[in-house]
Amino acid sequence: MTFGDSLPFMRCVAMTQRKRPSSTQSSSQRRHTGNLVAQDEDDDATFTQPSTSQVQRGLEKLTPAQVDQKTAEVVQYFLVKDQKKMPVRRADLVKHVVKDYRNIYPEILKRAARTFDQVFGLKLVEIDPKNKMYILVNNLETPDKASPVRSPSNPKMGLLLAILSVIFMKGGVVRENLIWNTLRKLRVDPGEKHEEFGDVRKMVTDEFVRQRYLEYVRIPHTEPIEHEFRWGQRADAEVSKAKILEFMGELHEQDPKTWTQQYRQAHSLPNSSQASTSSSSQR
Repeated sequence: MTFGDSLPFMRCVAMTQRKRPSSTQSSSQRRHTGNLVAQDEDDDATFTQPSTSQVQRGLEKLTPAQVDQKTAEVVQYFLVKDQKKMPVRRADLVKHVVKDYRNIYPEILKRAARTFDQVFGLKLVEIDPKNKMYILVNNLETPDKASPVRSPSNPKMGLLLAILSVIFMKGGVVRENLIWNTLRKLRVDPGEKHEEFGDVRKMVTDEFVRQRYLEYVRIPHTEPIEHEFRWGQRADAEVSKAKILEFMGELHEQDPKTWTQQYRQAHSLPNSSQASTSSSSQR
């Protein structure tokens, strides 16, 4: 999707900044999701990070070819997950891929990170230290690199950036009704099946949330139940707030500095997710 293709989306989003203007998961779905998360946490709790000496002893019992093969399997697992922008949980990685090689897990992860960097131009980033969750982000930060804000890779990404822009310009958190109203202005009705996006509401509240682009949080003590949206951990790692603000300035024909709060946030210290490097992911 080119910048020209995404412009109508982003123009409509920009217009929503000039004035401040449900469907929910069933209880069984929420219970099922909670059970899955609890299971993942239990699996990870059984894994103890090997010490340096344990890793060294483990390496001495394996051939270089065995270690290379297991590293290749880990790299492939990450790449497959990355095709759908799904984060990788350490518990799943150890359980399904590393398996009997868990005593050299830190070394395998270090080698995988090096492969991503040197071969694919990707950075292995830990976005959730508590739950040990990782993603891959583009590491080719050059002046000539197209900004995802200006050149979304596909229509779905263009819609996601529109949503992220609204959240950012509205202070970092918005009620879901504002997002649905914004999408309707873009002629994307969350209550109807869309030719390009399918079930729009499910895509936004389920797919984008599972990919960690968005957080979809229930607002306490609301009846009927209401939710609000925030940026997710992957969005913090991949999307430049400064670029979004710069683009909004161009659309409004005004200096981005006039949005004082957003400008200060966009040009503050790097996001914590971006500051996490492959070295931190080996903890």
